[in-house]
Amino acid sequence: MTNKPKSGERLPETKVPRLGGGELHLGAPMGDHDWQMVVFYRGAHCPICKTYLAELERTAPDFAKAGVGVVAISGDPEDRAKSFTDEIGVSFPVGYGLTVDQMQMLGLYVSEPRSEKETDRPFAEPGVIVINADGLLQVVDISNAPFARPDLAGLAKGLKFIRDNDYPIRGRLTA
Repeated sequence: MTNKPKSGERLPETKVPRLGGGELHLGAPMGDHDWQMVVFYRGAHCPICKTYLAELERTAPDFAKAGVGVVAISGDPEDRAKSFTDEIGVSFPVGYGLTVDQMQMLGLYVSEPRSEKETDRPFAEPGVIVINADGLLQVVDISNAPFARPDLAGLAKGLKFIRDNDYPIRGRLTA
């Protein structure tokens, strides 16, 4: 994985279609938020994603209190992304149609479906990135398996601490 995003760097310019119309610009906060958290989810075929996005919906107000807007993105086509997020009842913006090239450019792990019952296309494994007001990657959490994802309540508290205490970007001495 040569394109692994590094803390303190800028995210490559990435746009995806947004459910309901328009586009989502990764790293471009919206509304009253000056930070953005992007949650990459595997897709509608993933029961863990359903639970995780429901938890994200529950904790979104905590992120908002810290000035962090949340968005979720997958490689699902529009119809699948819409039915999936409608079933969960999410209120945050959702992007769809993330391409394999975009997944790789963003440093996400990409998997082939195990069978046609799972899904009909390669998909990104989970990831969470947080982009600060300067457009830099403040937090990077990329996983190669559906079972390893950050605790959202803890992450919301941590981001509030970072913002309240001008805590620096960590992990910048990477190879």
